[in-house]
Amino acid sequence: MPVVIVESPAKAQTINKYLGPGYQVIASYGHVRDLPAKDGSVEPDADFAMIWENDAKASKRLSEIAKAVRASDKLILATDPDREGEAISWHVLEILREKRAIKDIPVERVTFNAITKDAVLKAMKSPRDIDEGLVDAYLARRALDYLVGFRLSPVLWRKLPGARSAGRVQSVALRLVCDRELEIERFVAREYWSLVATLATPRGDVFDARLVGADGKKIQRLDVGTEQEALAFRAALDQGRYVVTSVEAKPAKRHPFPPFTTSTLQQEASRKFGMSPNRTMQIAQRLYEGVAVNGETVGLITYMRTDGVEIAPEAIASIRQMIGNSFAAPYLPGAPRRYTTKAKNAQEAHEAIRPTDPTRAPQQVSRFLEPEQAKLYELIWKRTVASQMESAELERTTVDILVEAGGRKLDLRASGQVVKFDGFLTLYNEDRDDDGDDDDSKRLPAMSAGEPLTKKAIAATQHFTEPPPRFSEATLIKRMEELGIGRPSTYAATLATLRDREYVSIDKKRLKAEDKGRLVTAFLESFFARYVEYDFTAALEEELDRISNHELDWKQVLRDFWRDFSAALENTKDLRTTQVLDALNELLGPHIFPDRGDGSNPRVCTVCGTGTLSLKLGKYGAFIGCSNYPECRYTRQLSAGTENGGEGENGGEAGTKKLGADPVSGQDVTVRDGRFGPYVQLGEGEKPKRVSLPKGIGPGTIDLERALALLALPKEVATHPDTGKPIVVGIGRFGPYVQHEKTYANLEKDDDVLAIGANRAVDLIVTKETKGPGRRFGAAAAAGRVLGDYPGGGEVQVKPGRYGAYVTNGKVNATLPKGMEADAVTLAQAIEMIAAKGGGAKAAGAKARTTKAPGTKTAASKTAGTKTAAAKSAAKDGPVKKAPAKKAAAAGAEATETAAPAAKRVAGKAAPKKAGKAILDSDDVPFDVD
Repeated sequence: MPVVIVESPAKAQTINKYLGPGYQVIASYGHVRDLPAKDGSVEPDADFAMIWENDAKASKRLSEIAKAVRASDKLILATDPDREGEAISWHVLEILREKRAIKDIPVERVTFNAITKDAVLKAMKSPRDIDEGLVDAYLARRALDYLVGFRLSPVLWRKLPGARSAGRVQSVALRLVCDRELEIERFVAREYWSLVATLATPRGDVFDARLVGADGKKIQRLDVGTEQEALAFRAALDQGRYVVTSVEAKPAKRHPFPPFTTSTLQQEASRKFGMSPNRTMQIAQRLYEGVAVNGETVGLITYMRTDGVEIAPEAIASIRQMIGNSFAAPYLPGAPRRYTTKAKNAQEAHEAIRPTDPTRAPQQVSRFLEPEQAKLYELIWKRTVASQMESAELERTTVDILVEAGGRKLDLRASGQVVKFDGFLTLYNEDRDDDGDDDDSKRLPAMSAGEPLTKKAIAATQHFTEPPPRFSEATLIKRMEELGIGRPSTYAATLATLRDREYVSIDKKRLKAEDKGRLVTAFLESFFARYVEYDFTAALEEELDRISNHELDWKQVLRDFWRDFSAALENTKDLRTTQVLDALNELLGPHIFPDRGDGSNPRVCTVCGTGTLSLKLGKYGAFIGCSNYPECRYTRQLSAGTENGGEGENGGEAGTKKLGADPVSGQDVTVRDGRFGPYVQLGEGEKPKRVSLPKGIGPGTIDLERALALLALPKEVATHPDTGKPIVVGIGRFGPYVQHEKTYANLEKDDDVLAIGANRAVDLIVTKETKGPGRRFGAAAAAGRVLGDYPGGGEVQVKPGRYGAYVTNGKVNATLPKGMEADAVTLAQAIEMIAAKGGGAKAAGAKARTTKAPGTKTAASKTAGTKTAAAKSAAKDGPVKKAPAKKAAAAGAEATETAAPAAKRVAGKAAPKKAGKAILDSDDVPFDVD
């Protein structure tokens, strides 16, 4: 029986129905291995050998796949039809070869753009080999992202405290946001005036005309710059005589939009529904993998990661037939429409995103879909069908008017546009906010040359130019696509990473560059300028595309990149803090020290009056401080206009913002950036009250009212139904919690620490008391099992704990060794473990009170006298260099979602384990994933 490998269980279930009982379809659950999240996983000195690590969660699945393949007569790799899908197939095949699960059976690769029965059965008839070009492009991209992240991020940690990560695509996208912020700050508004005359025809029809010329010269939008000029023109227009000089009506056509690609779908879903790119892709994935419609699971749309705008001929024929049946004859063009894009790479083989069956109208399937799914499906369906409909026919009319007044000749113009035939607009219109076209529904009255007009009113209106708007997620994706930065599959993840790293924030649906992000961008522009240049990043993307087309050797691309990149890294080794500060002060000067508008020096300290303000780097990040430190302890956050509220010694209290005064005590309430994140503080002194900000509340969004509510924690919110004792809510080291006596229960993601009610608090506590922290030992063990008396006094118990079971005498806790069951622990073993931990009783004393067979050892003593395999290995290989804990935690940027420890491989060959490498948190790894 052939074994078919796909990514998701939903996809597996659907395809199994199509293929029937003669096939076994198994899901890999996405990627099964990745580069380990530690330094050394890509070795430039070994010609970019790559050490792969199996996903720990995939171990069982891989064993099941290997077992099924050993019993099969064919392996069919049917993962998604893009680089990532090709990579998953390659990884699965490599692991199966490593497990020796593949002997003499054939291995085939099939792809289908839609999960429909016809598409799947057709794909099975046209198998191919794994595309080495696509795999090479994937390997090159992973290596590049890894090298940039793991080699550049440590430079940031050392030279720019508080920075978390850098990435090949992430940092360039961040620069776009920061550059736009700089444009806005440097923008100087310019005054201009518009003059509009309200006129009437002899038949009484009224319309507006705009001043466009005077005395033979054209007047552009900004040419009338003062009120004096505007009033002079208005006076002339008040006295003038109006005559129509020409009327010109021109036919025009508006053509339909091409069907959706990944980026255009993300942009339109954001614009129309406010969906984030990440959410859009999640919903599209569900529509692609299959939804139950009339009892049958069917894929409603084609593959949703694509650059292509082409549609398969059979799909075009189906769409045209549907248009002919549902719309009048003029709405169907005489020939099918063909769309192409300029991009030329392997992903162009993909179709655009379209419905798998155009006859499946939105109103027919909406009842089977969730609301967001229904909206997105309707959007895709309408865009696809409209792309094959007839163009809209318009008529654009322009009327020129001469005004003669006191020897002056002024020119006015009126324009209008009407839709003669709506064509595709009857079904779909983007309605862009930035179209700038407000004449679509504006119709001018009938006029003819030489006809006099009557003046009704003259309006002179003052305007000011506005700065460019901040990017929305949709417009940033559009700009990245225009510049050739990243690829469709990376956009959503890149934007999510920028938010997660707190480099950007969302303000009124727009991306705002935060100080942390601006510092990183300024640093990279100063010392790694080439690697955040738009052209360089786009050129690298083109090289990756050429690799996928078998036009370039992927190792040579890496060699060329590494030669220059490693030299740039080397140049930063001797970089001094003063050099970093000088560069950042120069680039961020307009942002940090804006002109006050009164001619004074914006860098003069407002507290001491003599010191100079400048950027400082403290242990926990960057801040603004006075040059007269320590005599003057003025500090503030980077953002201009932030109020002073703290005296940050060497940056320890940098980033202080005053929210107001406590109405009870009169003390200042401030929000601050601390070592473990932002927090609010009441007053000053040796031990002021402080409370960490919970997730969802940022330093820039908290106000005085919420700060006071946080400072009031912990507070009583309920009474326990059995004991009658209070249940309190508070924020602790591990986040918000509720507490009853010695029982603590963490609040869940959707719980609001400031709004939690009595019923919810009681429910959390009772649930925790019922299940307990030690559910593996049974409910009776949750409170601990008494073993006996301790020699030095006290009761010995074995208890379940957060990090495993432990024994305690009430003063000293000793964790049970690995492999020792809590139910099997004896009093003698417990006493010996507590004594070894420093419990005050000697081993001899413990032995005197216990009986033990001669020549035997307790489990604890065996454990203490045995080296682990890891310790032996480390001792053999030499001393292990430990990475600083903070850097290891900060290391994170864009790791793949599947990174986890397991067996290693070097490009399909066994690789030795490296000693002395710092392992990073798999949820926080410094590179971006394509």
